[in-house]
Amino acid sequence: MICYKCGTENPLSQSLPTRSELCVKCSSYLRCCMNCRFYDPAAPKACREPMAELVRDKEAGTYCDYFSPGDKKSPSGARAEEARKKLEALFRKKSS
Repeated sequence: MICYKCGTENPLSQSLPTRSELCVKCSSYLRCCMNCRFYDPAAPKACREPMAELVRDKEAGTYCDYFSPGDKKSPSGARAEEARKKLEALFRKKSS
């Protein structure tokens, strides 16, 4: 499982992480909203699963029954930076 915060691959003791499993590098919770495939900051409750209950701390360990590991390949900060650079390149004024 890839950690949302640092991008480290973490071996799991079972198919899904337990609520208390932490990243081997940065000690972030692995079973948290930020690592879930349903996490979407633009969605209501920041979750695309309509039946899920509101979780206030998206980085804390969760008991959510709908948790499913996401397929994030890089830390969210790196992805945001990459998107920002693409937008800047798209809207950069061309010199005449």
